Amino acid sequence: MAIALMAVAAILFVAMHTVVRSMSGQLHPFEIAFFRAFLGLFVLLPFVFKDNFSVLKTKNIKLHSLRGILNAGAMLCFFYGLSITPLAQVTALGFSAPLFATVLAVIFLGEVVRVRRWTAIIIGFLGTLIILRPGMVDLGIGPLLIVISAAIWSVALMVIKVMTRSDSSVTISFYASIFLSPLVFIAAFPFWKLPSWEQFGWMFLLAALGTFAQTLMNQSLKLADTSVVMPVDFSKMIWATLLGFVFFDEVPDFYTWVGAILIFGSTTYIAIRESRLKQVSVIKTRV
Repeated sequence: MAIALMAVAAILFVAMHTVVRSMSGQLHPFEIAFFRAFLGLFVLLPFVFKDNFSVLKTKNIKLHSLRGILNAGAMLCFFYGLSITPLAQVTALGFSAPLFATVLAVIFLGEVVRVRRWTAIIIGFLGTLIILRPGMVDLGIGPLLIVISAAIWSVALMVIKVMTRSDSSVTISFYASIFLSPLVFIAAFPFWKLPSWEQFGWMFLLAALGTFAQTLMNQSLKLADTSVVMPVDFSKMIWATLLGFVFFDEVPDFYTWVGAILIFGSTTYIAIRESRLKQVSVIKTRV
C-alpha cells in the first residue's frame, strides 16, 4: 500500500508542477504559492468535518509551526525556480533533498556516517554538479533556487518524519496550510494580481493536486520506511519528461538524465543503508 501511495503522489506532484509552470506566465509564482497553501485548507475541510475536528488535535504544534516556516521558504524558492526552469531538470535537482538531510543529520544530530554513505553523498552531489555544469553553461537563478529549496525541504522532511509517529497525514497537511498561508501571503502581497474565475479554477486544481500529493506522501512515510518507498519516487522523472514534452516542448538533455540517475541512486542507497542500520540497532537493543 505504501508503494502505491507514493506512486500516485509522484504523479500528482508532477501534475501540480505542470500547472504551476503553465500559470506562472499569468500570475506571479509567489501568488500561486499562496493559493496552493490557502486553498489546500478547503480541500481538506471535508476530512476535518468527517472526524468532528478530532484531526486537529496534536501535541506537536511547535513542530508544525517549524515545518510551516521551513515549508514556506522551500515553496517560495521552488515555485519561482519552477517558473523559469525546465520541468525535468527541476525534478532531477529535487531528488537531492535526502542528500542534504543526511549531511544535516551529521551536523545537527551528531549522526555517524561512514565511508559508504559519504561516498554515496559525494556521488549524489556530483550528479547535481553534472546537471548544473557550473563554468560550462550559464548557471541561472532557476536551478540554484531549486537546489536551495531542496536543502530547506530536507530539513522539513526530517520534521515531518518525526510528526508521523503521532499525527495523521491529514493533520500534518492541514497544519501545514494553516502556517504556510500567512507567511506566503506576505511574500505574495507586493506582486498581487486579482485572478480571473478561470485562473482561480486552476489555482483550486493546483491546491487539490498538491494537497492530496502531500497527504499521500505523508501516509506512505507513515506506513513504511523511506528505503521502501524511495525507489518509487524516481517515477517523477518519467512523468516530468512526458508532461514537459507535451505541454512545454521540453526534452531533458543527456546531462540531466545522468545527473538524475546519480542523485537518485545515491539517495536510494543512503535510505536503504540507514534502514538496515536501524534494524541492526533494534536487534542489538532487544538482545
